Amino acid sequence: MTARRLWFLVRRLDPFAVGAILLLLAIGIAFIYSAGYRGPGEPVAPFYRRQLLWALLGAAAFLAAVATDGRRVAEQAWWLYAISIALLVWVLVGGVYINGARRWLHLFVMPVQPSEFAKVATVLALARHLSRTPHIREPMTCLLQTAAISGLPFVLIAVEPDLGTAAILVPVVFAMIFVAGLPLRVLGGVLLVGLLLLPLGWFALTGYQQDRVRVFLDPSRDPLGKGWNAEQSRIAIGSGGPTGKGYLRGTQNVLGFLPSTVAPTDFIFSVVAEERGFAGSLGVLALYTVVAGSALRAAHRARDKFGQLAAAGLGTLLYAHAFVNIGMTAGLLPVTGLPLPLVSYGGSFMLSTMVSLGLIQGVYVRRHSP
Repeated sequence: MTARRLWFLVRRLDPFAVGAILLLLAIGIAFIYSAGYRGPGEPVAPFYRRQLLWALLGAAAFLAAVATDGRRVAEQAWWLYAISIALLVWVLVGGVYINGARRWLHLFVMPVQPSEFAKVATVLALARHLSRTPHIREPMTCLLQTAAISGLPFVLIAVEPDLGTAAILVPVVFAMIFVAGLPLRVLGGVLLVGLLLLPLGWFALTGYQQDRVRVFLDPSRDPLGKGWNAEQSRIAIGSGGPTGKGYLRGTQNVLGFLPSTVAPTDFIFSVVAEERGFAGSLGVLALYTVVAGSALRAAHRARDKFGQLAAAGLGTLLYAHAFVNIGMTAGLLPVTGLPLPLVSYGGSFMLSTMVSLGLIQGVYVRRHSP
């Protein structure tokens, strides 16, 4: 693609979405720095520098995704899905074993978490499948095929084990079959079956996952052990008040009550809420709403069914991540280990998020193209 063509596409980007993305990236770097701050004169953990590098690489990935025509993405969707499945199998066979789980591969002298990219590839494969309108005329066949496509990565990710990442596919699939136009009676039946089978999911959980649910239901069960992070997170959010304690002045964070191992990643929202209070938290939620709204706008104006489904699925994926992470840090949901898009520290998640946003904007900029 020529520089002139790329500039033409960049000029057609949704300015509200781009502004919200840049602000969230800046918030992430600033508060990852804060999560590694331990007082005047003390060394600051280098996570913020790495996050800045990941943000720059993510920006390049974003532009590359915008520049890629949706028809080419649709043509390669099954190949991307197959590669992601192969990488998930590779993780289980030869992945790095850390804290009782195999989730990482060392590729090109750097750690990679294939499950993050598998989620994006699964959305694209589902979009390709559901965009074939003859399937919609046979809703049960379409539904069973959709369950098979999404079920394979779900199982492979769940047995790593990483049930939180696997479970995020559930609302994504539901949103996509809704956008695809499956009858409401079928959607209602899917929801009813899911609710009936939900209690059986307890027996599929590992021991530490069951402990997380028990601690969520009874925070006093193990406050100094498995419930420590969640309890300190709630204290941090609650102590922030209307406007917060001030940047670099969050006591739960700076004094180490909220462990430095989780503050920059899963519990970064707690750092934001403690230092910027309710006002800052509301601002972050507003930015995610803008990003989600831009995905819905792209889906509504998409030139074809594949683009519509891809934008809706990827937008749901990102907003579900934000919803679950913030609910987890506030004590409204069990701890799942899902990061906060664009804000939490992490290379694989940053790149997969920026690719997703780029694909959504790629649909938007070609909304009036033939």
